[in-house]
Parts: sequence; C-alpha cells; structure tokens
Amino acid sequence: MTKTLVKAPFKADHVGSFLRTAPLKEARTAYANGEIDKDALKAVEDKEIEKLVQKQIETGLKSITDGEFRRSWWHLDFLSGIEGVEEFETEYISQFKGAKTKNKAIRVVGKVNFNHHYMLEHFTFLKEAVEKYGDGSQVAKFSIPSPNMLFTRIQEDSYYEGNREQFYNDTVAAYQKAIQAFYDAGCRYLQLDDTSWIDFVSEERITAVVEKLGMDVQDIIDTRVSCLNDAISKKPADMLITMHICRGNFRSTYITSGGYDNISDAIFANLNVDGLFLEYDDNRSGDFEPLKNFTRNDQTVVLGLITSKFAKLEDTETIKERIKEASQYIPLENLSLSPQCGFASTEEGNELTEEEQWNKINHVIKIAQDVWKNN
Repeated sequence: MTKTLVKAPFKADHVGSFLRTAPLKEARTAYANGEIDKDALKAVEDKEIEKLVQKQIETGLKSITDGEFRRSWWHLDFLSGIEGVEEFETEYISQFKGAKTKNKAIRVVGKVNFNHHYMLEHFTFLKEAVEKYGDGSQVAKFSIPSPNMLFTRIQEDSYYEGNREQFYNDTVAAYQKAIQAFYDAGCRYLQLDDTSWIDFVSEERITAVVEKLGMDVQDIIDTRVSCLNDAISKKPADMLITMHICRGNFRSTYITSGGYDNISDAIFANLNVDGLFLEYDDNRSGDFEPLKNFTRNDQTVVLGLITSKFAKLEDTETIKERIKEASQYIPLENLSLSPQCGFASTEEGNELTEEEQWNKINHVIKIAQDVWKNN
C-alpha cells in the first residue's frame, strides 16, 4: 500500500498556539487554587479544545491544532515530561523586552530517555476531534520543542557531568523514540519549535554563546544542525516534520533582533526538515537575502509576515509585495504564509483579543487565496 504524504505546510498555515479562552483560564486558576480536581480541569480543556477545533475548521484552516490549551509553556511542559528531565523554580530573570516570565526552568536529573509521554494522549484527543468535526481535508498538527531546546539549555555539569557526547546521543535517541511514538498515535504533521537559532542573529548573541560553550561559532551551528537532523533521521516517509524559528514571543514582546544571515546555509541548505516557519513580521527579522541559500524543491518556506503580537491588520498589498520579493529567491510554489509565531506561546497570551486573533487568521487565509489562486 502506498503511503500518502500530507500536503503541508498549507498555503495559509499557522504556528499553533491560540489565546486561552475565559472558561479555560477560570478552570486553570480554580485548579491551581485547589478548588477543582484534575478530572474537572481536563473536562473543561476537552470542551474548549473541541470548540477551538471547530472554529479553526469553520475559519478555513487546514492544519488544526489544540491551541496548546493544556500547556503553560510552549516548551517546558513537553521537556519536563521526558525521562531524566524535571521542571523547577529558578531565579531566572526574563530576557524579554519589557515583560517578565514566571521563574520556571528545566534541568537534567537522570538519563534522558523517552518512554510514554502524557502529550501523546493530547495528540490523540486532537486527532479524534479533527476527524469528528472535519471533512477529511484537514490534518491534526502537533508542536513540540526541538531537541536543541533540551540539548542547548541544560547545563552540562548536571547529571551528565560534562559528558557532552553522551548527553547528545541520549537526546537524539529520545527524540527518535518520541517522533515514532507520535507517528504510531497517528501524527503525520509534526512541528519542532526551535528558538536556539536566535544565538546567531546578532554579534552580541554570538559572542555570548561562544563564551558560554567555549566552541567555535561554526561548530556550534553545525552541532545544532546535526542534533535536529539526527533526531528526525528515522522518521517514517509519510510523516511531515517542519521547524519554526522566532526571536521570542511573550505577551507581545521579544528577546532579540537580527536577520538569518549567519545561519542561512544551516537552515536553508543543511536542515532536512520538510518546511521552515520563519519570523518575518517586522524589520527585526532582517531581509530576504538569506533565502538565496534555499536549495530544496521539496521543501516549503512559510513566511511569517503577519504578526501575532498586535491587533492591527497589515496592509494586504504590502504583504503581497513582500511575498513577491521573497519569490525572487524561492519559487512561489515553495512559499506559504502564516503569522510569525503563535498567539500564546505561554498561557498568558499576547496583547490582543480573541476576535482580533481570528481577524489575523482570516487575513492570512484571504491573502494566501489571492496569491496562490491556482494552488
């Protein structure tokens, strides 16, 4: 039997997270205060996710997510569910411009491994909801942090006591198991969110990471490429894996600025992902010149030209012109459109309303329909 690859990323796509609804916020607060139990919280989450799935389908999206409604963070919730990793309270000070996150972090306390992960059940619920409410043209999309978010964020003087090679191998092996587990659960569209690449968007960031790791900058970049490539090297042929890059997204703020120039070879020529979701919503992201290193005609570059941080809708003709400009480097058929990031990378969400959020999604869909009329 021939396996069919999901035709994604779609021309109008999105990164994944959505603003938490009022009933969901109320239930999470009640649970945190000990007023309801875990089963009661799950019942609210289930109901709100089903409503979100229906809303996405009605709006016209083809990639359908659970909005990350069960998560507090886009990354920590998943990473702390990996064997050998735990979440803890820290004195960490937020790096975001003008906003402070909760003081949470992760650390390695044992051998990194992937066995059963509770988010597999989250995906199963999403997939069943898409099948229940969709018409067969939609696909359940799930997002997890890239292996680089584990390998680069954990201090090597923890459980592995500086054994970088073993830590690398265990991280890669755990992710290979994770990818297979999501595939076995029915996932055919998996997104790896990877903000580690912001280490290379400015000279200030490069200097800091070189000093921290004591390695040549190209060696650091090469290691991050190989970590991701090795992790996805055993993925089934009919599973599509994309990667999302941004420069931080918390309560409509960001961490840093800079273009893709220093990593253009790495991400456009050397990564073996099926698609790239790239932040391009303002001048902090640089120009399209780095796109010249795009080499794969079977890969899609999703231009994040619509911001998820603010309510104002971008000028339609300006976005079309930017897509046209990008098509000078990458064929139009290999391009797609999306917001630059999710609307709620953490449960706090960005500074816009739910109505404004859906206005943004509609804006993406309408522009994509106009640009790719015959696709």
